[in-house]
Amino acid sequence: MHITNGSSLTDYLSELEFEGEFLTWHEMLCEGPTVAGIATPKFLEVRKDFFKATYDLEIDEEEYRNEFEKLTNANERYKEIVLWFEYDLFCHINMIGVISLLHQLNIDLPIWLVTSGRIEHENTLKGLSELKPAQLMAHYKKRFLLSEEDKDLGLSLWRTYNGKDHNLFKPHIVQKSSFPYLSNCLKAHLERFPDHKTGLNVLEKNILEIIRDKKVRSSNQLIGYALNYQGYYGYGDIQLERIIDKLSIFFEGVYEADVKYLQLNRKGHEALLGIHNFAQEINNNMDYGGIHSLDFMYNRELKKLVKTPINAH
Repeated sequence: MHITNGSSLTDYLSELEFEGEFLTWHEMLCEGPTVAGIATPKFLEVRKDFFKATYDLEIDEEEYRNEFEKLTNANERYKEIVLWFEYDLFCHINMIGVISLLHQLNIDLPIWLVTSGRIEHENTLKGLSELKPAQLMAHYKKRFLLSEEDKDLGLSLWRTYNGKDHNLFKPHIVQKSSFPYLSNCLKAHLERFPDHKTGLNVLEKNILEIIRDKKVRSSNQLIGYALNYQGYYGYGDIQLERIIDKLSIFFEGVYEADVKYLQLNRKGHEALLGIHNFAQEINNNMDYGGIHSLDFMYNRELKKLVKTPINAH
């Protein structure tokens, strides 16, 4: 059983004639509320409400159930499970969710992980679908078997993600683990909460800096830049589009020699300079697992989350 991070990779592996069945993990657990029990009606209800309210998307319940059905009697049907997840936060939250799901379903099979990121002689991190066939095969041959410790770590991280204290991720940022990009992703997670001085999270700050430093002609071009320069987040178009929409109070279109460009307004420059805390005004009211992003701020000096003043008690 191959559990992949998306349909492009499933199609790619099918074209390369990988043996076995495929379960395509279409979720994006890095955004929105979650509950610890993934194989429960409550989980589906919570996620349906989130996708509808935030992105006006409907979950295809039949497809959802058909994918889950592939894990029925998994201990008898399969010899092993191979997880295909990448270097970014998007993939890592999905990965720990899948590890927890397999545990919840009492699936007792060898679990392997194929991951990608740094490639020899390449300057940028690469996703699995971006690899050439020979590179993908080399990654598959280098897959590693999750130990009981690795699985326990995945379960612990998933519990923390669904809990109320995400500072519990902090020790794992400095501890070594079998997951080569885990530290980067957990750090990226904490930094997507509003900065305690500016109210901008790392992604928002990065997008405003792109507008300031590059000649950006349109929102579509801005999304393209944001996709390419987002570091360890792995966000997709719809996620970045939502963030850019929230940031529209900080920029406007201006004309130079009959060409329209996006340009920071006064408020945008003030945000980058940290003159005011704009968190409430941006109102990026996203839930991350068990907590609400606006209830906390990231203190860069302390390298931890602190409660916002209105929620300090």
